[in-house]
Amino acid sequence: MPGPEGAGRKEDVYESYFNFRIKPFELVPNPDFLYMSKSHKRAMTYLDYGIKEKAGFILLTGEVGSGKTTLIRDLIKKLNGKVAVSKVFNTKVTSEQLIAMINDDFGLNSRNKDKVQMLKDLYDFLIGQYAKGFHSVLIIDEAQNLGTELLEEVRMLSNLETDSSKLMQIIIAGQPELRRVLSLPELQQFRQRINISCHIYPLTRAEAEEYILHRLEVAGNREAIRFAGEPLDIIYRYSRGIPRLMNVICDFLLLSAFVDEVKELTADMVRDIVGDLELEGKYWEFESSIRAVQGEREPKAFGEEERRYYEEIKGLLSSMNLRIDALEKGTSRLNPVAPGDPGKRLDLFEKFMKEHIRKTEQSLVEVRDRMKDHEAALNAVAAAGSAAYKAKKGLLRRLFEISKRKLLSY
Repeated sequence: MPGPEGAGRKEDVYESYFNFRIKPFELVPNPDFLYMSKSHKRAMTYLDYGIKEKAGFILLTGEVGSGKTTLIRDLIKKLNGKVAVSKVFNTKVTSEQLIAMINDDFGLNSRNKDKVQMLKDLYDFLIGQYAKGFHSVLIIDEAQNLGTELLEEVRMLSNLETDSSKLMQIIIAGQPELRRVLSLPELQQFRQRINISCHIYPLTRAEAEEYILHRLEVAGNREAIRFAGEPLDIIYRYSRGIPRLMNVICDFLLLSAFVDEVKELTADMVRDIVGDLELEGKYWEFESSIRAVQGEREPKAFGEEERRYYEEIKGLLSSMNLRIDALEKGTSRLNPVAPGDPGKRLDLFEKFMKEHIRKTEQSLVEVRDRMKDHEAALNAVAAAGSAAYKAKKGLLRRLFEISKRKLLSY
């Protein structure tokens, strides 16, 4: 990473070096840079339809940095003059503050007014807009921060209506937690008011590549820098297809390329940038994986997801070994040539063996499935060159193979 001198040059020469009109990877939501992935196209189609058909509530969700706000701003930009829009982006507020922000964005004076008066002003405004043929829309972003009481307040706003029409359409957007909040029993009436629901998913690997090229093109130079194959794979792996995280990585990659006076990215450059960003612990879920990329000899403990996976595998292997031990003890107690009916003894012995083998094979399948599910994470760790992580991965595989050989020896 460059020092202060390089960082200062970023503002002066960054764009001219790559022949950009503007910087391509700013974090500010800019509709001009909106990339319409398959998921974004679907969401925009739903939003357009909902606005035109004056649907009641529209629900839009997506991961942090997935492009919800950019999509909403693009929608607002495209609305014609017959639509009055109020936007709320700060949702850590009280009931009175929420109503005041809604009224303020509609252009109403809320100063020194109580909630009752503000609601009356809002109703009178919506009636006036309706009489003029205007369509009023309320957009609430980051709605996952609203508690059940505030969400109920929002639902009550949808009751502002004439005998034949709703006076205001409401779009609520938020992170996936919003859907969990809305699933609460006390918000059943709110859920019943939702006419359209859509979710923005992370980009695919192919979409991620096109997303980067799209932003370079909008900035003025699609061919500003060359990268393909492994560098792109690393960017996608650590950004998980989240546009905002891709912007963070790519912005620093361009700065690094500018300082080094190169116009082609390598896998090592991407690893260095990802590792440097993680020094502040801001961006990535698997901290230990990133530190392994940096080459630390003593990486910190597993992250929560890795630890949970490790414990699950350990539990399955323990269960499998207990069954094998029980099989060993059981077979030592059975003597097929003891006095009695030898045929019955052999039948019992065969059933006993088949049942234990069946259960153990089932455990083996579960272990294989779980290891496949996490293979990408394990491979990323192994590729990073961390001996400690490789040892943990190797330990799991050795335990697996030892238990398997122990079973097959019967």
